[in-house]
Amino acid sequence: MLQLIKMAYRDLGRNRRRSFFSSLALGIGLALLLWMAAFIQGEMGSAMETSIELQSGHLQIQSQSYDDVKTSLKWEDLVENPDQTAGQVASLAPVRIATPRLFATGIVSVGEDIAGVRVVGIDPLSSANDPFREGMVKGEFITSDDREGILVGLSLAEKLGLDAGSRINLSVNTSNGDVNEQPFIVRGIYTTETNAFDNFTVFVPLAKAQALTQTENHASIIFVMLNDIDQTDAVVAALQSSSYKVLTWTKMNEFLIQYENMANSYMVILYLIVLGITATVIVNTLVMAVFERTREIGILSAIGMRSRTIMTMFLAESSLLAIGGILIGLALGFLLSAYFAKFGFNIESIGVTGMLISNTVYAELTLQDTVRLTAMAFVVTLLAGIFPAVLAARMEPVVALRGGK
Repeated sequence: MLQLIKMAYRDLGRNRRRSFFSSLALGIGLALLLWMAAFIQGEMGSAMETSIELQSGHLQIQSQSYDDVKTSLKWEDLVENPDQTAGQVASLAPVRIATPRLFATGIVSVGEDIAGVRVVGIDPLSSANDPFREGMVKGEFITSDDREGILVGLSLAEKLGLDAGSRINLSVNTSNGDVNEQPFIVRGIYTTETNAFDNFTVFVPLAKAQALTQTENHASIIFVMLNDIDQTDAVVAALQSSSYKVLTWTKMNEFLIQYENMANSYMVILYLIVLGITATVIVNTLVMAVFERTREIGILSAIGMRSRTIMTMFLAESSLLAIGGILIGLALGFLLSAYFAKFGFNIESIGVTGMLISNTVYAELTLQDTVRLTAMAFVVTLLAGIFPAVLAARMEPVVALRGGK
């Protein structure tokens, strides 16, 4: 076998330029696939992390009849005594944060400009709000006793021409179905670097939100963050109750998980297409080598070399081309992934709806993707080498010695 590899290496060296560009084509294809895999992994990972941190949490405790889509404010659909419930949940060892939040739909108006928003009543002291607190770009964060202050997202502020200190009118639905309108002062402007969130979410203190919506001592959910996401099922089991339901991060992000699974399925097809295109270069190289070495193949057959051995020799050549291409692809792929892992890829202008994806996606190349794509590239290249190998092995010695005539 070692002798065949040496012969294959020597044969490829006869036309170094052609062999190099064949490996380079495979390398570029593999590098492109590694970058695509890193981008998808970064995008999906970022979307899930952002969704959990900003919107769903690891767990949510809701009333049995609460419907998040309708954002119901009826007292029977809300969590009663939310501070007490949050305190009980927070006492569990795996729980890092448990805080009440109240949701309401509303309309912000500034002069003739209006925008639909989601009003979120929060406990300003909770560390669950650190992403918004750390994302302050203007003004200051709201306080628990603030009765006039509101926080708005940077995207919404730019759309409505708001600044810290601007005055706005906020209209919201109430628990009895009426509409309540009150003036507010923009205390601060925050950004989460996620336009889909910043463009429609405003924050007010929980006490003010309860007074505004007439839902005193009630909240829509208890927002829960865990120390370890793997403890989700254990905490759910500990929180089982007939008075409320517990939703997990997987349940609340079903669309995102389904989208990721679908994207991965389509990506496998795309991977095979790209590798198939690059593999044709390998096929072309080896077929040309077969016809260039017709007399040589005839001599080898005439002196007793078996067809199986000739076939193995050409498969060894395709293996060497694959190894060379894979090494080039890994080097280029790692460089591309490292660059975009550091500087990211801005998708703000693209606009992705239905998911909370940060404006900048950072590539994340995993060992699993690297091994999987490397193996696919090697196998596809070997399969591509079967045809020229069989073509060489089936040559009749007499015909081959005559140069194929």
